[in-house]
Amino acid sequence: MKHLSIHVYGLVQGVGFRYSVVQVAADSEVTGTVENEMDGSVKIEAEGDEMKLYSFLQKIRQSPSPFAKVKTVDYDFSDNLKNYQKFTVIG
Repeated sequence: MKHLSIHVYGLVQGVGFRYSVVQVAADSEVTGTVENEMDGSVKIEAEGDEMKLYSFLQKIRQSPSPFAKVKTVDYDFSDNLKNYQKFTVIG
């Protein structure tokens, strides 16, 4: 199990991006949270099997919402688990 922190930049607010991320998380079998940030980015915290997290990250990079425009994705893997039970939208 690994923890993955992701910041997504581009046109990712107001276009259904967070709810698309929830669906991708369910398909990828990862848990965590997704929320809008004040700077217009979206923050994602995800946990799960490392290979599933890599698959999840790849799908996020490809923009799961047809209306979003992902420009930059910053991410960091760690062993600091928060033990999420499901994947939820914050805010």
